[in-house]
Amino acid sequence: MKLIKALKKKLFRKQGQRTVIAVPYVWLLVFFLVPFAIVLKISFAEQEIAIPPFTPLTTFDEDLGRLNIAISYQNYADIFHNFWTTLGQLLNPFSSSNGENIYLLTYWSSIKTALTTTIICLLIGYPTAYAISRAHPSMRNGLLLAIMLPFWTSFLLRVYAWMGLLGHNGIVNNFLLKYGIISEPLDLFYNAFSLNLVMVYAYLPFMILPLYTQLVKLDGRLLEAASDLGAGPIKSFFTITLPLSKTGIIAGSMLVFVPAVGEFVIPELVGGSENLMIGKVLWQAFFDQNNWPLASAIAVVMVALLVVPIALFQHYENREIEEGGK
Repeated sequence: MKLIKALKKKLFRKQGQRTVIAVPYVWLLVFFLVPFAIVLKISFAEQEIAIPPFTPLTTFDEDLGRLNIAISYQNYADIFHNFWTTLGQLLNPFSSSNGENIYLLTYWSSIKTALTTTIICLLIGYPTAYAISRAHPSMRNGLLLAIMLPFWTSFLLRVYAWMGLLGHNGIVNNFLLKYGIISEPLDLFYNAFSLNLVMVYAYLPFMILPLYTQLVKLDGRLLEAASDLGAGPIKSFFTITLPLSKTGIIAGSMLVFVPAVGEFVIPELVGGSENLMIGKVLWQAFFDQNNWPLASAIAVVMVALLVVPIALFQHYENREIEEGGK
């Protein structure tokens, strides 16, 4: 009887473990793979004045008893038209033209803006997270609450607040004019400056929190030992603190970079017409042009671009786990 009970307990334990492991995979299947498969299917269709506004990929001919499959690659051909020529002009610092491929230019602009945002968030977020992790334990929750406080208000409301701050007649310009620091209002809005500033403001907490969770676990005795061995603060940081926080740096960078590439609201409200990002192109294709197949193809290419850094991060995580297990 004891053996049967032990076997039942072991089986139920394994079944429970499998259920727990299966939950994230089911979530991934339902909320990512299935919608992505639908978008991928639409990307191979053609635009049509109908509801839904695209041609079906499969039709059945009842007279001939035949299944017809119609797949169009035109959307991808439009996206990659003059791809290499445009890419060469973008990478050539002496070229006076940026090329004619609007989609590649938009991808390039989105990646450049997201990368700039990620780097600035890292430069600001790392010392902030380090300071919070080294603060007195009674103060840490309050400091983390201050980081999370903006999330208690609407995202749109926070973005609109920057319009009141940086606008032509905004608070910043009025303050500088009042005290004679400037003679005319500064152009602080609808440009790359306002776009990067608001992007950093919006995504900075996503960089700080992973860094904090990594830095707060850092054993202070390691720094004390390094100091006893004659290492200065700078050398201790680069040889102990920074290497042990690499996982937090990578996680925070992914949490900022991936959503920043496809950001729509911030570029639309504060970026202006010269800072076009892929989220705006998707919106225009879906709603202004009613071209769902083209918009779906743009989204598929964007996902393919984002899969590369995510795959690299996963590879790094697996390697860290393998090295830690040795």
